[in-house]
Amino acid sequence: MTNFAKAFLTGVALNALFASPALAQDADRPEAAQPDEGAIIVTARRQSERLQDVPASVSVLTAAALDRTGAAKAADFVQLTPGVTIVTGTAEAGDTQINIRGINGARDAESSVALVVDGILKTNTAQLNQDQGTLEQVEFLKGPQGAIYGRNAAAGAIVIQTLKPTDTFTGAIKGSYGEHNTWSTSAHVAGPIAEGAGFVLSGIYEKSDGFYRNIYLNNRSVVDDHRSWAIDGRVMLGMNSATQVDLKARYADFSGASLPFNAAFALPNFAAVNPAFYEDVNKHPFNFYSNVRPTNDQTSFDVSAKVEHEFEAMKLTAWALYSDVKQDLVADGTSADFARYISAANPAAQPAVNKCFASTAALTGFPVNPPGFIGTIPVPFIFAPATGSTFGPYSPTTCDGIQYQLRNQKDISGEVRLSSIGDGPFAWQVGAYYLNIDRTVGVSLGADEGQGVIKQLYNPPSSVNPTSLLLADKFKTDVYAAFGSVDWKPTSQFTAGLALRYDSEHRRSNPLVPTANDPFTGAPINPGQAFGPLVPQAATFNQLEPKISVSWRPTDHLNLYADWGIGFKSGGFNNQGSAALIDANFNDGVTPGTINAGVNISDQYRKERSSAFEVGMKGSLFDERLTFDLAGYYTRVTDMQFFEFFVGGFGLLRVVSNIDRVDLKGAELNLGLRVIDGWRFFASGNVTDSEIKKNSTRPYTVGNNSPYTADYTINLGTEIVAPISEAAKLLVRADYRITGPTWFSNVQCQDRPSLFSGLLPISALALPSFVGDANFCKSQRAAFGVLNLRAGIQTDRFSIAAFANNMLDRKYLAEVIPAIEFGGSFISPGARRVVGVEAGYKF
Repeated sequence: MTNFAKAFLTGVALNALFASPALAQDADRPEAAQPDEGAIIVTARRQSERLQDVPASVSVLTAAALDRTGAAKAADFVQLTPGVTIVTGTAEAGDTQINIRGINGARDAESSVALVVDGILKTNTAQLNQDQGTLEQVEFLKGPQGAIYGRNAAAGAIVIQTLKPTDTFTGAIKGSYGEHNTWSTSAHVAGPIAEGAGFVLSGIYEKSDGFYRNIYLNNRSVVDDHRSWAIDGRVMLGMNSATQVDLKARYADFSGASLPFNAAFALPNFAAVNPAFYEDVNKHPFNFYSNVRPTNDQTSFDVSAKVEHEFEAMKLTAWALYSDVKQDLVADGTSADFARYISAANPAAQPAVNKCFASTAALTGFPVNPPGFIGTIPVPFIFAPATGSTFGPYSPTTCDGIQYQLRNQKDISGEVRLSSIGDGPFAWQVGAYYLNIDRTVGVSLGADEGQGVIKQLYNPPSSVNPTSLLLADKFKTDVYAAFGSVDWKPTSQFTAGLALRYDSEHRRSNPLVPTANDPFTGAPINPGQAFGPLVPQAATFNQLEPKISVSWRPTDHLNLYADWGIGFKSGGFNNQGSAALIDANFNDGVTPGTINAGVNISDQYRKERSSAFEVGMKGSLFDERLTFDLAGYYTRVTDMQFFEFFVGGFGLLRVVSNIDRVDLKGAELNLGLRVIDGWRFFASGNVTDSEIKKNSTRPYTVGNNSPYTADYTINLGTEIVAPISEAAKLLVRADYRITGPTWFSNVQCQDRPSLFSGLLPISALALPSFVGDANFCKSQRAAFGVLNLRAGIQTDRFSIAAFANNMLDRKYLAEVIPAIEFGGSFISPGARRVVGVEAGYKF
């Protein structure tokens, strides 16, 4: 709290200089007419109402604010929203985790944030950070929203409205160019096609060479480069009539790099030899030199239909959605220093061994990151101190192998809803929802002979990528839900609401791993097969999700509110064989070279349940020149789902575990000041105090912070809209975001045995095991601030602007993934400065 107070007061002092997000009270008064004297209309409770009347914390970006900030995707919305952080694109394009007030979406589990576009719930987490068409308004709802907005809204919901067909033919085109060969072009056309019918067609193309280069592959732009494009189409029939039909389709394509990580070691007892063995992750010098060109490919296709029909006293809404998202990645391996691909039990793998030696001999003296070095042989230095090497993960040799990961998902979903219409004291809705998910997930690790990568899950020993480890399953899910709500408004000053939703998710897991052996060890390619054939698994997860809210307006300019709700995320299955792999490699403690890590992982993880309270007040002063929203909250999370990463001689493993109980409490303040018409200031802050109360997966982490949760966030900002002629106006926007210190693991400032603790006693060094213990005190991401600036001139048809994202070129970490038993972390850098220009034309 002390650190937050200091930072917040500093931010308020800088408020006249810097800038912040469009807060919940972002009303574009003179420039864009808004109903009810500038009040924003939102749908936070599935009904249109003034933002000021909603009994909950809601942040809104209007169409004008979206245009002036350049916000287009979830990552942009998050940076403009206090109490919310995001990790996206660090591993792959579809990999996004949004944290709201301490509740995080665990990688490889379901999201904690629902994405609702034009009233339709998207079902694939890979779509959280995709462009969603021509945006008209974005609402960020905090706290459990499952009872109102549906599945996976345990932490909140992003509610998006896109452009509807216009009465006349209209359109726009916008293009920008920035540093690092960064391009973006978007366009849309809209208009009528017949009486009561219209269309919208939009598209976007983006590309960038990224900020970093692979120094081994001749400084190529293959570290964080990307190219993407998407097309969205919308046709609406029966507009302005009792029956409306809304048809939408979109196709998106992404290709780029993956896994832009370096390793940072956390071995303090090694630091006497080289300080880089115990490294502050925030001071790591990033270099990329893998011998494999990392790739990430994703295609996405959606088609939906929504029908609305108004009866005399109620409205029927029904929709259906089909989604098909395919994505895979290829990258260099992680197991070089554990020597998996150096000695072969099977002669079929011998070519890989020869390639490993050959590449190492050719690369002797190559400048890898400290404490790495490449000696005359590829044997880890702990076994060959004079001639060995330590080149770590993603090395310039073939000794670390390759990895191929696949995640394909098709789903069909639909909803039917009846809701009341009219102005009576009661408003109600009732409905049902169904979802079917067909998901294939696989992680394949194999040898690298320097002859390219075969993009398939299993490769035989005679191939150039003989498979050494395979975890692959087909997951099928059927979701059934029923919901209803009632809102009571007996007077103009008081409202109360009750919403209920019941979810039932039936999940099935079917193994896809063939019966085959690792050519290097002779063991099964999936460790679970050592205990018998892998068999199908099934489980059902149910939850009742109530939400209660009350609001009292003692005056027209003050709203006092409180709400409580239950959040829910279904449990599920890790790839089969995960628990057996961890037990064999980390929980043995008897076999020479092993450790007793005491980490408890299951092939099935439990459902997550949260109970969240919020109280607050929002209002305005001085003829609505000053707006405010103050809220306090307390959330208890049971069985919080958390992503764990394991690295060893086997390669890598991704699993979801549970933290039995986490308590979250905090406060949030939003302020908006309209100095004069056309000039506004913003300030907002959030502080979250989190604590792990129980964790059977890693009992020693009790008392630590909730992972992926920033201690605080601060947003500061200003915006100027000033006429410079009868036809043109000047637009200036600045946004400054401070993100507080963040732990990314439940293991924080603790000493833990690592694989080096097991290897040292049997190595050539013959050191006691404690010398290899890890300590993660230096693995917390430090606080950082990012300043974005935009300035330009706009007329009714033309616009031109200059922009600077991360204007101060602040270096920060996008993500830190500790691999506890590996003895270090995998860290990814954040985006650097991009300065550019943008021009647009409307017709």
